[in-house]
Amino acid sequence: MRAYKVMSRKIYAAILGAGTVGTGVYKLCQSMKDDVISKTGAELVVKKVLVRNLDKDRDPIDRELLTDNWKDIIEDKDIEIVIELMGGTTPAKQYILEALEAGKQVVTANKDLLAEHGEEVMGMADKMHADLQFEAAVAGAIPIIRPLKQSMAGNNITEIIGIVNGTTNYILTKMTESGMNYKDALAKATELGYAEADPTADVEGYDAGRKMAIMSSIAFNSRVTFNQVYTEGITKITAEDIKYAKEFGYVIKLLGLARNTPDGIEVKVHPMLIDENHPLATVRDSFNAVFVHGEASDDTMFMGRGAGQMPTASAVMGDIIDVCRNIVHGSCGKIGCSCYKELPVKDISETKSKFFLRIEALDKQGVLANIASVLGNNDVSIAQVVQKSRKDGVAELVIITDVVAEKNFNDAMTVFNGLSVVKEIAGVIRVY
Repeated sequence: MRAYKVMSRKIYAAILGAGTVGTGVYKLCQSMKDDVISKTGAELVVKKVLVRNLDKDRDPIDRELLTDNWKDIIEDKDIEIVIELMGGTTPAKQYILEALEAGKQVVTANKDLLAEHGEEVMGMADKMHADLQFEAAVAGAIPIIRPLKQSMAGNNITEIIGIVNGTTNYILTKMTESGMNYKDALAKATELGYAEADPTADVEGYDAGRKMAIMSSIAFNSRVTFNQVYTEGITKITAEDIKYAKEFGYVIKLLGLARNTPDGIEVKVHPMLIDENHPLATVRDSFNAVFVHGEASDDTMFMGRGAGQMPTASAVMGDIIDVCRNIVHGSCGKIGCSCYKELPVKDISETKSKFFLRIEALDKQGVLANIASVLGNNDVSIAQVVQKSRKDGVAELVIITDVVAEKNFNDAMTVFNGLSVVKEIAGVIRVY
């Protein structure tokens, strides 16, 4: 059996942050020592672990490795790899830039930093001919960054659609399969540790938006930042929406959608009705999945654990092993920033979608014709319409439109808000 020759070469690394993921990465660095030697031809040694509080127990990390002083790492010439797992942009951005400028290689899982300051940190890596690896920044254990940069480099990628937040997928799964309302499903997700004490970043779509910015930048070779991603969360999704979607043959998911169109990039995160037969419709609980369409490859799908200590640590460890190989073979920085184009990013108002619309209106003759007239006058055509419940003189109408311009649809909603026969616009969800 062929294996790398065991060499005396040692590669020293420092981990920034000893939280959930940082501890998981340390565990893998220790348990995979022999494997790393066989896979890279060098021994990986964790020399320092940066923490905020030296008095806190960091089991199983050896206390002698702990430091609260960044200088102990940046000024140590033996340390060749900095593994940033602190999260946030401050001081992580400063540390990564300083590490790269000092000639060190960097591995990070920091989606916030990359989605907001990717151009700056990638630019420094290119300038220094250094590695900046970030597979764990998107979708945990699922390999998607490397496939987009390397395996699918022979493609013109036209669309990415994915479930890239496990918390919201778990909540919507419970609402769909168990009939829970949003509040109860969120409480269950919090109890199981899927949702943070403050779940805003997840349930409002911000976490998924940052991941879509990163993937879009790589897939379309043009920089997309988080503030260019339209985000809408799941807090307004109701049991009624889910029930009616099912009647039409759909499942509701929080989806990230990015398209490379002739007139610019579309990138957005929002709830969507997706056909119950689509592969993404079957992705349940906290699992993530990314569906990629390339002109040469056609459709490919990547699915797995999108978060958690060891799934995320596995992605970080894969990057560390890759960097070790590059150090051994003198090939660091060979795959740098892929954003060599400058494509415009379209505002949500410039895009088109199908819509699921739920309206409560007065139950009397001519109302449906009036509603259809408002839609028609704004170039919104109806694909399906069903009248549902009737109660106390109010009827519920469920409409699915054809593909329409967002602006035209919004103009129709403005008109509805001024109509006395329309009591409430009870739900608006886009359809894939």
